[in-house]
Amino acid sequence: MNIKKLDPSASSVAAFGNQLRKSRMEKGWTQVQLGKLMGCTGAHISGLETGAKSPSPQFAKRADELFGTGLTFQILCRAIKDQVFLDGFTELSNEEVRAAEIRTFELGVIPGMFQAPHYAAALASAHVGRGAITEAQARERLAFLENRQRHLITAPTAPRFYAIMSESCLRQVVGGPEVMDVQLDHLERLATRPKVTIQAVPFSMGELQPFNGPMVLLTMRDRSLLGYCESAARGYLERDLDLLRAWEVAYDQLQVNALSPAHTLDLIRTVRRELHHD
Repeated sequence: MNIKKLDPSASSVAAFGNQLRKSRMEKGWTQVQLGKLMGCTGAHISGLETGAKSPSPQFAKRADELFGTGLTFQILCRAIKDQVFLDGFTELSNEEVRAAEIRTFELGVIPGMFQAPHYAAALASAHVGRGAITEAQARERLAFLENRQRHLITAPTAPRFYAIMSESCLRQVVGGPEVMDVQLDHLERLATRPKVTIQAVPFSMGELQPFNGPMVLLTMRDRSLLGYCESAARGYLERDLDLLRAWEVAYDQLQVNALSPAHTLDLIRTVRRELHHD
């Protein structure tokens, strides 16, 4: 059989088709069998898998329920609809739901997975004000973030999460002092969750901080590694093992040199007190 190969990084439609084919083949189903389960024809499944057709939100939701893939297909469908997310980010989202462990580093703002609603809304509003996204896209981002947090932080099956962030993430005021106070309180409570570890990189580390931008390392259930980083224009899912091993070594060193979780909590509380005194 001649199977049309899709490059999932080529477009959001290709990413959806590639993921649908992969999930179907893992189940051992034919296109006709999947069509019956989804309430459509095998020809429709074929069109989706080859990128000739675009999925509906209803199809994406049903696919996630059928394959047990969390929000994977819904995220991919949203990306097709209005490009809410950077190219490459949807690939990361596909893999996150299957990860056993997630390690992140962030500069400037609180990592998305730990953002309180009003903090996230303030950032989205700023993007709208700059004309980078529409108000509808901002609402889409916020709805997606809420679902993503539920699946990757609060669900019983959530992966182990390590988050290291620059001290600037804690000190840069987003949305005003009241919003920032709520955000820091939210961060304190997240830090007490048994599967979450939060550490801050103090300004005093200076040039010893090894990463010059946000990054993510995923350890999958089979112990394989994936990485993710972003430029201003797009995100990149990294699979090169030598590069990922170097990232892992750098991340381990960063964990050792960053503030301990307990000292990070002390810093969060100090920044909160300073907010009230300003």
